[in-house]
Amino acid sequence: MLALGLLFTACNQNKKQAASTEEAATETAMDYAMSMGMGWNLGNSMDAHENGVANETCWHDQAATQATFDSVKVAGFKTVRIPTTWMGHIGDAPDYTIEKAWMDRVAEIVGYAKNAGLKVVLNVHHDGFGAATDPEVRKNHWLMLEEAANDSTVNEGIKAKLSAVWTQIANRFKDEDNYLMFETLNEIQDGKWGAGANLTDGGKQYDVLNQWNQVCVDAIRATGGKNETRYIGVPGYVCSPDLTIEHLVLPTDKTPDHLLVAVHSYDPWEYAGSGKFSEWGHTGKDIVEGTSEKTYTDMLDRLYDKYVKNGIPVYFGEFGCVHRKDARAEEFRKYYLEYVCKAMRDHKMTGIFWDNGYDLEGDDAFGLINHGNGQYIANGKEIVKIMVDAWENNDPEYTLEKVFEKAPK
Repeated sequence: MLALGLLFTACNQNKKQAASTEEAATETAMDYAMSMGMGWNLGNSMDAHENGVANETCWHDQAATQATFDSVKVAGFKTVRIPTTWMGHIGDAPDYTIEKAWMDRVAEIVGYAKNAGLKVVLNVHHDGFGAATDPEVRKNHWLMLEEAANDSTVNEGIKAKLSAVWTQIANRFKDEDNYLMFETLNEIQDGKWGAGANLTDGGKQYDVLNQWNQVCVDAIRATGGKNETRYIGVPGYVCSPDLTIEHLVLPTDKTPDHLLVAVHSYDPWEYAGSGKFSEWGHTGKDIVEGTSEKTYTDMLDRLYDKYVKNGIPVYFGEFGCVHRKDARAEEFRKYYLEYVCKAMRDHKMTGIFWDNGYDLEGDDAFGLINHGNGQYIANGKEIVKIMVDAWENNDPEYTLEKVFEKAPK
């Protein structure tokens, strides 16, 4: 009887695995994207770095725990993005071996999210140098886009390293189900934040980024296992919606309908990011010239027409709005986030809030949930509820126009 029982159990497990594989093969990328719901970033933690070495706690946040992710799940988020910088933990050529302790910590944090019942987005984050202009800083970051665009030998070396890094990451997680998706890169640019305006190379940087995305997808798929049907997020230049629309060439993928387009938006930055302006929208008196609700929805329209309408999902891997001390300013913040999240849902897109854990007001103060213990920061609970409710609400009476009409007076 015991042998028969074990055989029965084994058969059931095989059926479940087969069903899971079949589901992964038949679920569309759009279905997957919509199942991500509203998401949360473990920002400024595993992506933090100092003197060329990634370090989870060097940018002020506490080390993440299981309690962190349990709280994120209870709050109503369905997905967590775990931005991860690998810089300083990668060995020399030709193997570029990732340090075991760092890989183990990444896997541990992914496990926290899995245990909590969350989807996970895992990427390669600040290995590109972002806004750094100091040569001493730039030399620590190995995804050197401008240099690669100007020198094919440099580019080939970077592609070899990128392939090796993603091969190792993918192999570590090749047996994980599709709660886990990969995101190839983050905000890759020339370091000038010029949204493409600074480019004088005839578009070579755009072309190189497209090559890098292809290298990442090829490396992930080549590892086999569940990575053959792993969903993969692919960013355009600096994750700008418009530069993505204009210049991103989606990688060729041997697994059809398993790529998602990743963009970011903190628009307008002077309001949502730096907090220079305290009000936004058609009722705001202290606003950024040339921005409005229509400015935001026009951007979503362009993304929808380019991608979503054609069955290619788009998700905002980062968006957010900083906390304000003033009560009236906070009302505009709540309005902004409700409007943005509802507008995303209306356009069949998902968003992952950038939470850097900062318990402050104003510039860069995106903290909602303490990264170490999962407790809310300031009015984080209220803010999360506004966003989740805006995205989840399917009541036909709940329209974007109704949100518009509720703007603070």
